[in-house]
Amino acid sequence: MDASPILFVLNQAGLDTAEDIARRFSTARIHGLAGRVPTADTQFNETVEHLQLLFKAGHPIIGFCASGILIRALAPILDDKRTEPPVVAVSEDGSSVVPLLGGHRGANALARLIAKALGGHAAVTTAGDTKLGIALDVPPRGWRLANPEDAKPVMAELLSGAPVRIEGSADWLMDSKLQLEPDAAIALVATEHPAEGSPTQLVYHPLKYAVGVGCARGCDPQELIDLVEKNLTDANIAKGAVACVATIDLKADEAAVNALAEHLDVPLRVFSVEELQRETPRLKNPSNVVFAEVGCHGVSEGAALAASGSFGTLTVEKQKTENATCAIARTPQTIDASAVGRARGHLSVIGIGPGKDDWRTPEATKLLAKASDVVGYSLYLDIVKDHISGKTHHNFPLGAEEDRVRFALEEAGKGKNVALISSGDAGIYAMGSLVYELLHREEAYGGVSDAAKRVSVTNAPGISALQACSARIGAPLGHDFCTISLSDLLTPWEVIQKRLKAAAEGDFVIAFYNPVSRRRRTQLAEAREILLEHRSGATPVVLGVNLGRPEETLRITTLEALSVDDVDMLTTVLVGSSTTRTVMRGDGKPFVYTPRGYAKRIDAPKIVETDQDKTPPAAAPSAASSTDDGADDDIFQAEASTSEDNQ
Repeated sequence: MDASPILFVLNQAGLDTAEDIARRFSTARIHGLAGRVPTADTQFNETVEHLQLLFKAGHPIIGFCASGILIRALAPILDDKRTEPPVVAVSEDGSSVVPLLGGHRGANALARLIAKALGGHAAVTTAGDTKLGIALDVPPRGWRLANPEDAKPVMAELLSGAPVRIEGSADWLMDSKLQLEPDAAIALVATEHPAEGSPTQLVYHPLKYAVGVGCARGCDPQELIDLVEKNLTDANIAKGAVACVATIDLKADEAAVNALAEHLDVPLRVFSVEELQRETPRLKNPSNVVFAEVGCHGVSEGAALAASGSFGTLTVEKQKTENATCAIARTPQTIDASAVGRARGHLSVIGIGPGKDDWRTPEATKLLAKASDVVGYSLYLDIVKDHISGKTHHNFPLGAEEDRVRFALEEAGKGKNVALISSGDAGIYAMGSLVYELLHREEAYGGVSDAAKRVSVTNAPGISALQACSARIGAPLGHDFCTISLSDLLTPWEVIQKRLKAAAEGDFVIAFYNPVSRRRRTQLAEAREILLEHRSGATPVVLGVNLGRPEETLRITTLEALSVDDVDMLTTVLVGSSTTRTVMRGDGKPFVYTPRGYAKRIDAPKIVETDQDKTPPAAAPSAASSTDDGADDDIFQAEASTSEDNQ
C-alpha cells in the first residue's frame, strides 16, 4: 500500500475501537466527523465527499461504522478492483470486520489482521479465500501471475468443483484447499521459465532474477531492450521471473534504462559506485576500463549481483552490444526489489489550488498520497494535513523559497518520493519555475547535485487564484487576458511599468498578483493610473480574498474607485477590459463577464457544412494561454510578495 490507512470514525462509539487500532499501527490516522469526534487527528464535515476524496487518493479505508454508509458513498466511483485501495468496515465494538470490495490489494489480509488485534471475526466473503483458501489472482509477495486475464475462468471452474494439478514447486499453492488430481484439465504452473498461460492454465513466476545493465549515454532504448530480451530467451528465463532492473546511480535518468524497466514492468533500482565496487570479487568479467571511467570494475554484473544479494550468482555473464551491457543474476530466494539499492527518486511539484478540497485535482491528491516526504511552507502543509499524516514533513518559512526547492530536490536525489507543495498552481509565480531553474543551473553556480538532477519530476497543475476568482464572480477572463505581478522584489519596477503599459494599450483583462505587501504600498496605485490612461474609470474590478476557504469574500468595484486600502496580501485583483461588464441579477447578486463577441454573429448567414467540411473553430489568440496550463502558488498571491517582508 502506497498511502497510509485512514481510520474513518463517525461518532464516539467507534472511537475507542479506532484508537485501539491506531495504537497498534503507527502509520494509521483517525479521521473523525467534526462535532462528534473532536479528538480525531483530522476532522471533516462532509462524510461522502471526504470518503470519496480519500478513496480516490488511494488510502486504505477502515471505517468504524455501518458498512452501508461506506458502500453508498463509494459505489458511484468504483472502477477497477485491481487498482483501488482496500475498504474494510469494522463494527463499532470491533466484533465484526468486513472487507467490502473483495480481497484485492490485501483487503482480506488487512481484515484478518484487524480482527486478530480486536479479538473479532473477519467476515471474508471472497469465494476463493473461503472455499479454496487462496486467491489465485493475487499471488503472495515474491510471485507474479503471468496471465491475470485468465484467473476468473479458472477460479470459476475450481469453485464449481473442478480438480486441478500443480506443476512445479510453490508451497503457497500446496498449502491451499485445492482439489488436486495429477491428470486434471486445469493446471497451476509455478516456473522460472517461459510458459504459455490459457483459460485452463495459470502461470506463476517466482521473482528470483535481477537484470543488471549499463549503457552509453543516449543509448537507443530498443538496443538495450533487445539485448536483455535475447539473453532472457537464451537462458530460458521468463520475463515474469525478473524482480528488477539494476544499474549504477549515474544512469538513474538514462532513457534506455528507464524504458527497459517499463518494458519489463519492474522497478528500477540503482546502486552507488562504492556499492558496485564491493561486488568486484564476484565479477566474472572485471574491467579496468570501466573502473577508470566510473570507479567500479563492473556495472552490469555488479548491479545484478548487488540486487540479488549475498547468495546471488550470475546466470548470464556480461553480454554487450555497441552501446549496452547486460548481466543476469539469480538468487535461491525471491527478491524484494524495494529492499535492494534505491529508487531513482521522484519529485512531485504539486499545486493544491486555493485550499478547498473540491478545487484540488485528483492527480495532486494521489501524488500527495504516494509521497514519503512533503516539503512546503507550513501554511500549505496545514491545508492538506488530511492527506499527509504519517509522512515526514519538512517546513520552511516564507523567504526561503530557494532553500526549500533545493532541499526537496536533494531529498528526492536520495531515492525518496518527495512532494513539493505550493498553493494555486506551482507553475505560475511559484515553485515550479525554480525547480527547473535549479535543475538547469550548474552546481557550482547554485544548482543541485548530480544525484538531484537525475530524479524524475511530475508537475501537477492546480487551480489558480485568478481562475477561482473569475469562476466565483462570473467569467471576467472570458476573452484575452494576462497576469502581471506588481512585486519588484525579483523584477525591476521599470520592467513592470512597461508590461503594464503594453497590457493597457492591448486592452487585456489583467490579473494582478502581489498587488501590495506590508512594505510595498505604491505599485497598485501607479498601475491604476497607467490603466486609467487607456480605459474608463468605470471599468469593473473584482477583488477576491481567501478564495476557496471559509473566510472567502468577493467584492466588485471600479478602476476609478480602486484603493490600495481595499487590497491586502491575500487579495486577487482582476481588472476588466473595455468590454468587461457588470450585471445585477434579479436575486440581487451581480456577475462580471467579458464577452467573446458572439453577439456580432447573431445576424451572420447560416453556413451549411458537410461532415467533410466541419472543422473545429479556431481559438481566439490569448495573451495568457497558460490559463489552461495552471495557475499561481498563492495563498499569499505569490510567495515573492510576502518574502520581501522578510528582507
